[in-house]
Amino acid sequence: MQDFNLFHQVFKPEWGSPYTQDFLREVDVYRKSLNGVLFIDRVLRSVGVTKGRSYPPKGDNGLYQLHYQVCESDHSDHQKLSVFYYMLLDFNEHLGLKSRINFAEVFASRFGLPKKYEIFMRGLWHLDRQQFSHALQDLAHPSLTPEFADDIITAFVKNAEDSDYSLALAYYHAVQPVLRRPESLSLLFGALARTSLTEAFYFSRAHPEQTRQLLFEQLIASVLDGSGHDVATRASELVSLPLDSAEELWFEEYLTSGGGRKLRKAKDTVLMRRVVTGRHTDSVGDRNLGGQWNVVLGGFKSGMGGRVA
Repeated sequence: MQDFNLFHQVFKPEWGSPYTQDFLREVDVYRKSLNGVLFIDRVLRSVGVTKGRSYPPKGDNGLYQLHYQVCESDHSDHQKLSVFYYMLLDFNEHLGLKSRINFAEVFASRFGLPKKYEIFMRGLWHLDRQQFSHALQDLAHPSLTPEFADDIITAFVKNAEDSDYSLALAYYHAVQPVLRRPESLSLLFGALARTSLTEAFYFSRAHPEQTRQLLFEQLIASVLDGSGHDVATRASELVSLPLDSAEELWFEEYLTSGGGRKLRKAKDTVLMRRVVTGRHTDSVGDRNLGGQWNVVLGGFKSGMGGRVA
C-alpha cells in the first residue's frame, strides 16, 4: 500500500543522501543571494514547519525529522507531497550520474501529485539554485496561479545580469500577478523604466493616484540618476511623454521643490519639458542649461514644433 507518511516509501535508504557538508555550504550561498530566504523555506512555513531552518536537513536524523514534521502538519496532502517532490529533485541531482530514474517524477506519479504542483515546485527549485532561465519556463506556465509573486519578481530583478531584466518582465507579462508589497512593485517598475520608459509610464497609470504619483516620480529619477551615453536620449523621451494635467504638475513640483530637485539636470529637464510643450520657447539660450541639453533642446525646437511626441 502506498503511504507517503512512511519515511522509506519516500526516501529509499539505498539512495544515500544528497545533504552533504558541501551541499549545505552551497545552499548557504544560494540563501544569502536570495536575501536569506529560499523559496523552499517559504513553502515549509506555508505547511506549518516553522521551527528554525529545517532545510536542508542535517544528517539522516534531520531528514527523518523534516519528513515527520511535514506529515504531521494539518495541511493538504498535495502541499505535503509538493515538499517531498522538491526534495527528491535534490536526490535527482545527487544521483544524476548514477541513475537514469527521475525519482521526483516517479514519486509524483505514485502518489498522484497534480502536474501543476510539479511544475511550480520545479520552478521554485530552479530559483533556489539560481537557474533563472529554467525557473521562468516553469513559473510562467499557464496552469499556475501566481503564488509568491512578490518574492519571485524580487528574485528575478535583483539577480538580473548586466541590467537585463528580460526574465523578470517575461514572468510579469506571462503571469500578470497583483503585487502586494510596495518594494516589489518598485523593483518591477524600476526594471520596466530601465527597459522601456513608455511602457513604464503607462504601467504607472494603472495604479491608484498616490501610488501612481510615486511611480511617476520614480520614472523621472530613473532617467536623471542614469549614466552613460543614453541619458540625453532617455531625457528626450521623458520630456516628450503625453502627460495629463496631474502628471504635468507632479513633474514640475518633483523637480523644482520636491524630492527630485537635487537630481542632476533637474532644472534643465523642467525647461526641456516647457520647450517641448510650447511653454518656454526661449529656453534654448538659457545660460543655466548644460551643453548637451542645449543640443537636445535645439533638436526639439526645430523638429517638433512645440508638440508632444
